[in-house]
Order: sequence, then C-alpha cells, then structure tokens
Amino acid sequence: MTLQLCGGFRLFGAFWRGLAGIVLSASLVAGCASSNDLSKALNPDPPGKMFTDADALMTRGKYNRAAAKFEDLDRDHPYAPEARRAIVMASYAYYKAGKYPEAIASARRYTTMHPGTKEAALAHHIIASAYFDEMNGPNRDQSATRKALKELKVIATRYPDSEYAAKAKNRIRVAEDTLAAAEMEVGRYYLKRNNYVAAINRFKTVVTKYQTTAHVEEALMRLTESYMALGIVNEAQTAAAVLGHNFPQSRWYKDAYSLLASGGLAPREDSGSWLTKVWNAVPKFSLGGPG
Repeated sequence: MTLQLCGGFRLFGAFWRGLAGIVLSASLVAGCASSNDLSKALNPDPPGKMFTDADALMTRGKYNRAAAKFEDLDRDHPYAPEARRAIVMASYAYYKAGKYPEAIASARRYTTMHPGTKEAALAHHIIASAYFDEMNGPNRDQSATRKALKELKVIATRYPDSEYAAKAKNRIRVAEDTLAAAEMEVGRYYLKRNNYVAAINRFKTVVTKYQTTAHVEEALMRLTESYMALGIVNEAQTAAAVLGHNFPQSRWYKDAYSLLASGGLAPREDSGSWLTKVWNAVPKFSLGGPG
C-alpha cells in the first residue's frame, strides 16, 4: 500500500513538472512574439522599402496584402513623403480586391486630407469607379448611380486635364442614361395605371435633368399623352411642339402629332409653359464643350 502511494506521488510530481515546462515554454514563445512585435513597432522598415514592397504585392495581384502594407506605411511613417501616396494606393488596392466600401473610405480620406494634390484626381476616380461598378439596371435601386454621377462630375469639372477626365465624361453619359431610363420605367408604370400626375412628375425629371439622353424624346411624347388625358391642352401642345422642333424625324413626334390631331389640335408652344422655360434654360452642349 505504501509503495503504491509513493509511486502515485512520483507520477503526480512528474505530471506537474511537465505541465510547468509547457507553461514556461509557452510563456517564452509569447514573450518572443511580443518582443518581435514591439521591435517591429519601434523599428519599422524605412518608408521607401515599405512602399516598394507594397507595390510589388500589387504587381503580383496580392491586393489585400498590398492594401495592408500601404496602410502600415501610412501609420508607421505618417510624415514621410511616401505616406501621402500610400493612402490613395491602399484605396486602389482595395478597389482591385473588390472591397469597394474600404476603397471608397480610403480614397475619401485622401480627398479630405489632400484635396489639391496630383493624386486627388486618382482618388476621385477610384470612388467614382467603385460606385460605377455597383450600378444597377433601370428597374432597380439607383443610389450607386447617383453617387457615381456626382463623383464623375467632380472629375470632369475639377480635373478636366487629368487622364481620368475622358473616361469620366463617357461614364457620365452612361449614368445619366441609366437614371433617365429608371425615371421612364416608373413614369410608364404610373401612366398605365392612369396616375397622370405622378407620371408627369417622372417625365418632367427626364426633360429637366437628362435632356442629352435618348429618353427625352419619349418623355416629351408621354408628357403630351398625360396632359391630353388630364385635359391640359396647352401643355400637351407645348410638349409636342418642343418635340417636333428638336426631333422632327422622331417616331415619338409622329405619335404625339397623331394624338393631338385626334382631338382636333396641333402642336403649339406656349411661352408661359414650364416646359418652354426649362427647355430654353438648359444649355444645349455636349460634355466636351459648347456645340
């Protein structure tokens, strides 16, 4: 009995000595890791090397790692010349990785902190591209389209000589066409349900804000149709007159003309109409300049 107890104590003691060794080893490893992390924090790589390493990761398609490296550079060397560009490059890396919210946040931070620098156009381009890539079709939510359009106009107006300006102008046309198409979708929906006032408001938006899109012709014809249904003859005649004057060969003008004729009327512009005032107030020029 005594021998068994002594053997049990020996085994028990060996167990605790082994456990203590494991704990000590883990503590030493943790201590080394903490020491390495602290050493890295106190002695980070030079900014030039960090930028080169991050750029190399970009070249290899390691966009998430590149973004993290650029952000490390900005954090570790906030006053280095490379730090400013690292912010916008982190944004670009996030964009390439498909992380649009992170890309937008980083680029927005850059435009806020460094609005007058040469990389500002790139930052706006990244924001616009992220929103543009998230645009939906005309029958879905257009929040991203509106945000993209706003940012694209910043590039086109504030940075007209930048390498991103031409692309921004082309994308503005796409975004405006999408928004106009969305308004037409809703307008037709209301028109089919005889909700003419709601329909007019949608077609009015197209005529007022998106006159350079292909949808304006149909919008003018639908205004003619809606006003005729409500018995507001002078506005119906004005819509048809504006349509015929600006798009005389349009099939939509033929439909508007026939609709008026069925009621014994003809296109006639009313100088006091909101449509006349809006149409004349909006400059008719392309995005490239007066035409």
